[in-house]
Amino acid sequence: MAFGLALGLAACARAVPAATAPGAPGFVAGVWHGFIFPFAWIVSLFDADVAIYAVPNRGGWYDFGYFVGITVLGGGSWFGSRSRRSARHGGQD
Repeated sequence: MAFGLALGLAACARAVPAATAPGAPGFVAGVWHGFIFPFAWIVSLFDADVAIYAVPNRGGWYDFGYFVGITVLGGGSWFGSRSRRSARHGGQD
């Protein structure tokens, strides 16, 4: 119970305004980082200087771009598409 409460409060943490510098990544960088996530994750296993998420970033817009990059460009929507399922089951769904 206490762990869940601590986790919930940590999710509400805000970035310090000084940490989100004018050169911090925004939406477009988030899309790119989301798209290259699988490759960055593999490289991050072997190189401590590679991260899969940019910190500091511009907050919500970067997060939204990251989500778009992973789901849309990364194939998330393609893997669950109806046409892919029907092709796999011989046209019957």
